[in-house]
Amino acid sequence: MAKRERGSKPPYGGFFVARAEILDAQGVARAVRRMAHEIIERNEGLDDVILVGLQTGGVPFAEAIASDLAHIEQTIVPVGKLDVANYRDDSRLRPVSSEAPTEIDFDVTHKVAVLVDDVLFTGRTVRSAMDALMDLGRPKAIQLASMIDRGHRELPIRADFIGKNVPTKRSEAIEATLDGVEIGEMSK
Repeated sequence: MAKRERGSKPPYGGFFVARAEILDAQGVARAVRRMAHEIIERNEGLDDVILVGLQTGGVPFAEAIASDLAHIEQTIVPVGKLDVANYRDDSRLRPVSSEAPTEIDFDVTHKVAVLVDDVLFTGRTVRSAMDALMDLGRPKAIQLASMIDRGHRELPIRADFIGKNVPTKRSEAIEATLDGVEIGEMSK
């Protein structure tokens, strides 16, 4: 869940109230390690692979995956940070402000860009990320890694690498960090 959702009023925000822990820190670490192995397998190595964490929730997961990739393959994979605030299609529904700047200091053209996010929900953030990434260059391919896939897609988008599938009600919220994953609700 993005910072902008934590701070704004319901139905698009409020304060997260955890109800149950889905994964602890060790479970998150295992899921991240598995996704790193899947990225290597799917791409037959790490040639031309770059990681792009979506600001702000996806960045720590992108960095953790990069760390595991370096440990597994002894290869440093470039990691960038992508802010999609100005590409969102819901700016009329809720305030859109840049949470953290885009920091990609490498060329994305002809690379396999793995977008990394914390929670995949409607797919709209990922669509925005693809638009933002395409403005920076033309990747050879775009893949998606998400720590949590909670369903409720509004666009035909799916993750290539998933830490955990967590079916939810639309009214529920998920908070995913490297310290754990919790399910709960947003309060006023």
